[in-house]
Amino acid sequence: MTIHPAGSHIVVGIDPVRDWHLALAWAADEAQRRRLPLRLVLAVPPQHDTHHVDDTPGQTALRQAGSDRLEQACNWVRDRHPEVSVTGDLLGGFPVPVLGASAREARMIVLGSRHLSRTAEFFSAGSLVVPITAQAHCPVVVVGDAEHISQQPPYVVAGIDGSASATAALAFAFDEADLRGAALRVACVWQPSLIMLDDEEVALQAQRTLLSEATAGLSEKYPDVHVTHEVLTGHPVEELARAAEHALAVVVGRRGRGGYTGMRIGSVVHGLLHRAHCPVITVPTG
Repeated sequence: MTIHPAGSHIVVGIDPVRDWHLALAWAADEAQRRRLPLRLVLAVPPQHDTHHVDDTPGQTALRQAGSDRLEQACNWVRDRHPEVSVTGDLLGGFPVPVLGASAREARMIVLGSRHLSRTAEFFSAGSLVVPITAQAHCPVVVVGDAEHISQQPPYVVAGIDGSASATAALAFAFDEADLRGAALRVACVWQPSLIMLDDEEVALQAQRTLLSEATAGLSEKYPDVHVTHEVLTGHPVEELARAAEHALAVVVGRRGRGGYTGMRIGSVVHGLLHRAHCPVITVPTG
């Protein structure tokens, strides 16, 4: 296995049985944009609860099928982007810890999504999205649908809430928009309450100030990125998903302390993973 310096490659989780083309296409295009190598990882779980090498006929067949699938995926990437360096790793173990370990040295990890309901996501034995998103120390990209490349001008959405993770997500979103030559729509969501109706204008002005202060330095760093500020009113999941309906991607932080917390990976993050119909990029603090 080739060892790369920290953050110098993109990891893609290859599902041994489900279609991987959308996620792999996104990752290959991103690798081409960032001039980074791709590492495709496919985990083969043991068939028995044992600490010994599992060399049963069934396990051998699984490993061979996994190897064939990895080779097919690597060749697909080479056909799409001949200039991108791609390697495939067939690793023994359960997918979540295997991919989690693989992501420690990655710039980002890319996963496909089946758009399961929240309940199905928690109880699906093959689900990777929630646990990897919660555990990874690098940005995680979840690709459930193809990019919306027909919208002109193309744009990326960043959702912020004043948390440290939102600050990291905003920096990533600026970089992503700059790489793509896309506009950036930076949005925060205000949820009105009955006890605050008299202070609505004060609350909205506070949100506008948050947007201006959050983007000021990054706008100077990325002068070619056209930035718009949007204060949305309503439920964060629904409003951000609506704003990103025709976006190249929506970028949010995770494990922050602002309004996007509430579950292990954040209630808004969790909601967007199931609601958004564009790639969802979640960025940890630091």
